[in-house]
Amino acid sequence: MKLSLAIVALALAIPATSYAQDSTAVSNGEYPNTFSSGSANVSPFTNQSKRFNDWSISAGAGVPLVQSGDLTSIKNGNGKNLFGYSAYVSIDKAITHAFGLKLQYDRGETRQGWFNTKDTAPDATAVGARTQYDAISLLGDINFSNLLRRVDNHSPFRWALHGYAGIGTIAYRAYQKDITGQKMVTEIKPFKFGSMFMQAGAGLKYKINRRIDLEGRLMYVVTGDDEFDGGGDKYSAINKREEQVSDNFFNATLGISLKLGKHESHLMWHDPLQEIYYKLDVLANKNQDIEVCKKGDADNDGVCDDWDRQLDTPAGARVDGAGVALDTDLDGVIDLYDKCVTVPGPVENNGCPTTTTGPVVETETKLEGIEFDLNSDRILPSNTPILNNAVSYINSSNGSYNVIGATDTRASDAYNQKLSERRANSVKSYLIKSGVESSKLNAIGKGEKDLKYPECEPATKCPEWKNRANRRVYFEAK
Repeated sequence: MKLSLAIVALALAIPATSYAQDSTAVSNGEYPNTFSSGSANVSPFTNQSKRFNDWSISAGAGVPLVQSGDLTSIKNGNGKNLFGYSAYVSIDKAITHAFGLKLQYDRGETRQGWFNTKDTAPDATAVGARTQYDAISLLGDINFSNLLRRVDNHSPFRWALHGYAGIGTIAYRAYQKDITGQKMVTEIKPFKFGSMFMQAGAGLKYKINRRIDLEGRLMYVVTGDDEFDGGGDKYSAINKREEQVSDNFFNATLGISLKLGKHESHLMWHDPLQEIYYKLDVLANKNQDIEVCKKGDADNDGVCDDWDRQLDTPAGARVDGAGVALDTDLDGVIDLYDKCVTVPGPVENNGCPTTTTGPVVETETKLEGIEFDLNSDRILPSNTPILNNAVSYINSSNGSYNVIGATDTRASDAYNQKLSERRANSVKSYLIKSGVESSKLNAIGKGEKDLKYPECEPATKCPEWKNRANRRVYFEAK
């Protein structure tokens, strides 16, 4: 009988793997947002990509209740319910987003019969029993929320229904007590063929955060022994249910899971419909016109009239986020018409400086446009055209220049001062490597003392494009 139960358990658990589906991951290098379901730019998941956490540790405690046995925990002869205690700990491995394995250790004590064995027997006919057990089992874990999910309701993806089934080995000691006292009636050692058992059940998980899950679980444990409850033994007088071949019990627990790994998302929490609904959205909207600007875009600069600050931008001019035509060197001539984009000059000379001996930059004249990412002194690829123009201009002039670094108002004054110096030296090094004489350049850091937008103090008062403009390097003639 015990062997057949084990075979049945395996038959229930193993086919689930054939229904488990590969998950998906965000293709732009970021991890999926596991707190919400719905469309995402996704690509097929493979175990080799290792873009999800797939290990976790679980632990919990609860109450076991013997339901099937000669002695039970619920509604005994005197109407009294007897509650035991249980605890478990497991190591969990997710194979796919819908199937995983658990190596679990259980320990507990069931209490059954007419009275608690800690109490005195009320009469000569009353019998109480308790069973201390230890068990190790391998469980299959099916995530029904992912396996059977067919409708993407765009709701928070924090709940998941899991099913468990598996087999293992159980060791226990059963004690019986009557009016004459207490004695141990059965003892089963672990890791023997006769100590095999199975358990199956379901759990409802709630995702607290990316690291911790809370789970309520109800398992049904089939012990495979008629002596587990402290009755049915050949030396015991308690054998009220002669047809009984296995004492079984329910185990209700509440536990937590700690997800391990460096990634944002755990594989069992990934929404398998992201890829499906992304493709459906693309197909559904492929031939539909999308109304982006309600009031239109009069100058066709890509910025809607609702927030365009310059509604008559010339055709072909590059604009900033507010729709204003770019003027890199701030000389009053927009880049579209400026013949010297990075060097200031008068309007009548198409934005280029006028001199008989070569271009000259007046003192206090500044060359803007070299911006940096937050907390970085790395020169961006978008800055190289500006810097290359600066190389040509400085080499053609007889003057020398200060290379001035600046920051936004985040972080401390001391930190920003050092960051601005690194930015200035980074630009200076680029110019020298590009052929500028080092004697013509002097790197200076001004920290957050020279803001292009002084109103951005603190930085939270301004949009990001203004803070980015404050993170810059510019040139100033000595």
